[in-house]
Amino acid sequence: MRFPLVVPSVILPVLWALALVQSLDFQFPNFTDSDINQLIIRAPNSRIAYDAIQVTPDSNGAPMDNKAGRVLYKWPFRLWSNGGKNASFNTTFVLNIKSQTDPGGEGLAFILTEDTDVPDGSEGQWIGIVNPTLNGSIEARTVAVEFDTRKSFPDDLDDNHIGLDVNSVYSRRSVSLNGRGIYLSKGEDVRVDVRYDGKNLTVFVGEDKKNPVISEHLNLSDYLPENVYVGFSGSTSDKTQLNCVRSWQFSGSEIKDSKLRWVWILVAVGSVLILLISIGIALFLYRKRGCQVDRLEDAYPNIDEAILGSSTAPRKYKFKELSKATGNFNPKNKLGKGGFGTVYKGILGNKEVAVKRVSKKSTQGKQEFMAEVTTIGNLHHRNLVKLIGWCHERREYLLVYEYLPNGSLDKYVFCDEKPGTQEATLSWEKRLSVISGAAQALDYLHNGCMKRVLHRDIKASNIMLDLDFNAKLGDFGLARTIIRNEQTHHTTKELAGTPGYMAPESILTGRATTETDVYAFGVLVLEVACGRKPGGQTERDDYISNIVHGLWELYRRGTILEGADPRLDGIFKNEEMECVLILGLACCHPNPNDRPSMKTVLQVLTGEAPPPDVPAERPVFMWPPKPPSFKEWGNSIIGGELSPFSEISGR
Repeated sequence: MRFPLVVPSVILPVLWALALVQSLDFQFPNFTDSDINQLIIRAPNSRIAYDAIQVTPDSNGAPMDNKAGRVLYKWPFRLWSNGGKNASFNTTFVLNIKSQTDPGGEGLAFILTEDTDVPDGSEGQWIGIVNPTLNGSIEARTVAVEFDTRKSFPDDLDDNHIGLDVNSVYSRRSVSLNGRGIYLSKGEDVRVDVRYDGKNLTVFVGEDKKNPVISEHLNLSDYLPENVYVGFSGSTSDKTQLNCVRSWQFSGSEIKDSKLRWVWILVAVGSVLILLISIGIALFLYRKRGCQVDRLEDAYPNIDEAILGSSTAPRKYKFKELSKATGNFNPKNKLGKGGFGTVYKGILGNKEVAVKRVSKKSTQGKQEFMAEVTTIGNLHHRNLVKLIGWCHERREYLLVYEYLPNGSLDKYVFCDEKPGTQEATLSWEKRLSVISGAAQALDYLHNGCMKRVLHRDIKASNIMLDLDFNAKLGDFGLARTIIRNEQTHHTTKELAGTPGYMAPESILTGRATTETDVYAFGVLVLEVACGRKPGGQTERDDYISNIVHGLWELYRRGTILEGADPRLDGIFKNEEMECVLILGLACCHPNPNDRPSMKTVLQVLTGEAPPPDVPAERPVFMWPPKPPSFKEWGNSIIGGELSPFSEISGR
């Protein structure tokens, strides 16, 4: 027990109670070199020039492409108090954005943020607000009013709009300025007023002070820390522009400390005394009773410490919160059951969630719990199921996810499900969209993360569908991270995965690689296109019961389109179906060296590249392949006791 860490955490509220934070007021009618001492400038070549802040490099000889910058006021602003009171503020600034290419890009934003530094990789479409890792994460701790000058995302309205961004560049609310006769990137001065009354954020653009462009109810204390920096961020890509702020004034109200702060000091001091007494009693009982801890708990003594030690850990919930949210885990709220536990629908606040309750009898389930929280907690992508929180209490292990109303993909693509469980048939267009979404998620895991992630259990029941049938990859219980350029694989003594989706080399060696994930993705592609389960659940599979063998035989005969799901009634483009089926076979090549990478898969799906060449006869699996697929072969662990396979049904 580390007592010195406990006591300061209790005294800290006392120090905050004594702190007096003044209101923030300043004005810059224009900017001169002497003003630089009052600003934080975070970008190479960003500066004050021509009586204006150059948020990204100006045209004075500095490279302008693919830059991101931030300019903030030097002293933070106290936005809210622990008593629940929010500050208010009004700020007025004049922007001047001038395109240097046709079209220009990317945009400028007024921001309130915890971090003064520019996030790495926030150039281009990220406008210096977030990067792909932080986008959509509560760790971003940034709220922005963006002035977007390029249609960088499919959901962007146009190249001349204003948006309200909360921890993401996907705007919570966006409005085009075209109808107001205001064009952001013409090189003309644009006056902006941003007002916040503690409950509502209102934005006026131009000279019209009666009709706001945006007026949104917003409790900033839900997203931002108590003290924030205010200022501007901007970016360019291969399309460039000048991002200038010509004047700026800010007036924020003061949050006065309560006259009862001495009462809180006494309460805090009393809490310290009670805590010390409690520690003494706990030590006495601990020594008296000894280490009588449940054996299953002993196997995982540091779960909370490991999770809470991560800077990106999701929220920790109380067991009673999740029990109440699910109606005490009422069977009527049951969404499904898998190999490691049961999933229930719940309501937290006004938000629908899915709560996975890990089986107490499953030791492997606790391993899955740790893997899922520590892995997916660091991941942020629109095609990944979002992990909202977790709970480890009363020997219970619970995970809280976003709720996806259309459930798992397997209910829509398999035509031999039990009566009464079959959903409507997905059209070919939606199936293509699902395949593309799953591919983007897997490419992000393999190539877009700080540490490469191997999912190890790609299958239809782990692909979830939102209200618009967009695919989101979930169930990271078997996932493992590997360090790029230093580690090529993950080795285990236990065979992990689902029969029918496992690459032949992973069954032989117990190794998981990006290539084994690609194999499982290939099986997923084939089952979505064919409407069939993958097979491979028995030791004696012929080409009729195994989807990979069966499709390869049709391909050898030149009749691969016969494998298409008959429920589609032929309503698809033959060239698209043939391309997808051949791509699936390429991903399922027995030799891992001949499988395409996920980057290549995406190029094929977007039409940027033709499908890979696939031999007419399915090659025989041989090990090791030539050239060798894995490095440091001698350090691997081969064989060992096999663990139970994952269930085919959705978890």
